[in-house]
Amino acid sequence: MPRNNSFYLEFVYGQPKVKQAEQSGHILGIDPGLNNWLTCVSTTGKSFIIDGKKVKSQNQWYNKQVAKLKTGREQGYWDENLAAITEKRNRQMRDNVNKAARFIINWCLKNRVSTIVFGWNQRNKDSINIGKKNNQSFVQVPTAKLKSRISQLCEQHGIDFVETEESYTSKASFLDSDILPAFGEKPVGEATPKELGWKSSGKRIKRGLFKDYQGQLINADCNGSANIIRKAKVPTQLLAKVVRGVLSLPHRYNLDSLSRLYRKQHCEEDFNLCNNSA
Repeated sequence: MPRNNSFYLEFVYGQPKVKQAEQSGHILGIDPGLNNWLTCVSTTGKSFIIDGKKVKSQNQWYNKQVAKLKTGREQGYWDENLAAITEKRNRQMRDNVNKAARFIINWCLKNRVSTIVFGWNQRNKDSINIGKKNNQSFVQVPTAKLKSRISQLCEQHGIDFVETEESYTSKASFLDSDILPAFGEKPVGEATPKELGWKSSGKRIKRGLFKDYQGQLINADCNGSANIIRKAKVPTQLLAKVVRGVLSLPHRYNLDSLSRLYRKQHCEEDFNLCNNSA
């Protein structure tokens, strides 16, 4: 089938029976973003971040090339060079999505996680206001496709996939067990000079840090990811291992340096690698 001056062959083949997740009850909360594409916290007491700077950089390169090629041209101008760089960018985004999704699933299989809770607000990409440059970058990052791909792989491997709205998850303090109102709700709380309404015990400060009521500093995105787990109404005892250390020092993974072990599809018989890549 033709696309952007290229031709593609599509093959249909049988999938091997893949490894199924152990139903342990453990949960992985995922908070999507831009520089930190996916920030993940699990009830096993581990946390990590999939770096999004590569995806952002690829989109910035594409935007600059498009602007350069369209300079002085009429609206709607298109040529072979534009088609080529667009196809290159699409391939890069597809590769990023597949690598990140397979990494998430294999991490869950290895760490006995049986449920993924993904924070997501409907229309959250085209209704945000985080500045012109950040808006453009956020809209072009294929997080919706990544969410869909993770959901597909969850179904294959017997992992429950839960999508939840993420209102107040970045503002509420996880360590202080702040109330998490649903979208559009704001319970009446302590009166302040400005308003009568919900108030967080902590606050987000510079450099991606969150300060709780006691003045302890944790990673702001990890705080949001942990609150996303709480949005799923999980039993309190499951959160016992999500402590300050887990929220302070997440392991950072770069898409270029992901271990091949985490990028391969796993057979059901054991945890050895199959021949089929993700």
